[in-house]
Amino acid sequence: MVKDNRVVLHVKSIGENVALVRMMASGFLFPYDLTMEELDEIKIALSEAVTNCIVHGYQEQEDKEIVVTMEVKNRTLMLQVIDYGVGIADIAQAMLPAFSTREEHMGLGVVFMQTFMDDLQVHSSVGFGTAVTMYKHLSQADAQDIQYKSE
Repeated sequence: MVKDNRVVLHVKSIGENVALVRMMASGFLFPYDLTMEELDEIKIALSEAVTNCIVHGYQEQEDKEIVVTMEVKNRTLMLQVIDYGVGIADIAQAMLPAFSTREEHMGLGVVFMQTFMDDLQVHSSVGFGTAVTMYKHLSQADAQDIQYKSE
C-alpha cells in the first residue's frame, strides 16, 4: 500500500520554476499510479496557480518566493500555492471566467483549476498575498498499488 506523503517546495518567482514544479509533482505523484489524464490535469492546475503567483501576485518580480505544498492523505491530494504579493481585492471577480488583471492574458487559469480539481479555495489579503488550495481525490489504481522494497 502506498503511504501518505507530503512535500513543501520554496521556489523563486521565475517562469522556469513552473516547469520545475510540474516535474516535482510528477515525481511526487508517481507512486499513486494515476492515469496520464489525471496527472496532466493536476499539473495544469498547479502550473496555473504558480503562474498566477508570478504574473499577478508578484507582477513578474523575480526575487520573490512561492511556497508549494503537495500532500496526499487517504488518496486525497492537497495542493497549496502561496505567494506574499499584492493580494486579490475581489476574489469573486478574480474567479470569473476570462477575468484577468493583465489585458494580454486570457483569464482561464482559475477555470482550469476549477475544472481539473475537485475543490478550489482562494484566500487573499491585499498587500499580504494569496493562498490557493486545491483538492483532488486520486482514483484507486486497477492494478495493485506499487510497493517499494529497499535492497
